[in-house]
Amino acid sequence: MTVLADDRITSVLDVAAGVLAKRAGTAVHLDDPEDLGGSGRTAVLRARVIDNPVSLDRTVVVKAFDEETPAAQVLREIASYRYATALPTQSRPGPQLLASDLDARVLVLTDLGNGRSMVEVLGSDDPDDVERGVSAWGQALGRMHAATLGGDEDFATLLRISGKSVKGSVRKAVAAGGGVRDEAAAAFAAFDDVTRQLGVDLPTDARDLLGEGLALFDDGDFRAFSPADVGPENILLNGDGIKFMDYEWGEFRDATLDVAYAQATFPARLSVDVVGHRPELETALSDAWRAEVKPLWPSMTDRGLENRILKARTLWVWLSTYWMIRGDATGHDWALHTTDARVLLSRWADLADAGESVGAADGFVDCADRVREALRVFWFG
Repeated sequence: MTVLADDRITSVLDVAAGVLAKRAGTAVHLDDPEDLGGSGRTAVLRARVIDNPVSLDRTVVVKAFDEETPAAQVLREIASYRYATALPTQSRPGPQLLASDLDARVLVLTDLGNGRSMVEVLGSDDPDDVERGVSAWGQALGRMHAATLGGDEDFATLLRISGKSVKGSVRKAVAAGGGVRDEAAAAFAAFDDVTRQLGVDLPTDARDLLGEGLALFDDGDFRAFSPADVGPENILLNGDGIKFMDYEWGEFRDATLDVAYAQATFPARLSVDVVGHRPELETALSDAWRAEVKPLWPSMTDRGLENRILKARTLWVWLSTYWMIRGDATGHDWALHTTDARVLLSRWADLADAGESVGAADGFVDCADRVREALRVFWFG
């Protein structure tokens, strides 16, 4: 958790109170701040609303970006929260946006409370408890995807409206995407360099599969809204169910990327007593998601969905490998990013298991095993 100096806390609260007052049309006072942590470039605080003049909740959450954060990133998060807040109540994937100011780099959100983090749920020693948690995770992903299918143009409009006061270069940067999509593209482009560095010779089919995974960011009929980093660290389980947080790179992309991201990231958080149940937990998550979205995509067979998820998962595992091999800390605040070689080796082993379980194309499991062995030799000799 990021520990903030008192002067920065005071400054963030003052700015947030001003943003809320501008929205409410009357003075608002915030006090009793609680540091909820941040990524280093952000401050996230819970604050109590004093002399509640506009029937606000008793507490709110304030997120403030520092001056080093690209304006395009702040704009994308504001637009993402605006889009999600406009959804029907039962379909909102996370907190609601109460007020924001792009120039001040501040957002004020509803407070989801403490609840249980998904990290805590996954760390339970009770397999049934963990299965309930990952099933709820998959169901929540499915509800979010089902509610936002076909909303690309609405989201694009909100991006334009939210950024109407910024320079054209900022709007162009947002329109171009950025974030993890660009990182994935860089990892794909580095395929030959990384395999050469690892001393592993892979067929062109392996590179082609990564390309198909990358295309899931841009094309297809499964495009739905995603907060982008839907890993365990950004999920809270409270009285209203699963809630997703942190929309800095919110975007529309193929929904199977989120399912694959969850499957790639949650095993590292399992307790030693539950890790052996990983395959069943992966199935529970994808089955819960599938139950929510299948009515919207009746033309997609179960086998088609499984293969699509496997492509997406392969891309995520490759990206986490690229980050680690290059010593790149770009994704340091993403669940996908790891500096632990054991986690990465496990991801490749899990990927091979997933390929075998869905009957992947000939050579898939062998390629995953060969990369894992090359990584083992690379780090441990």
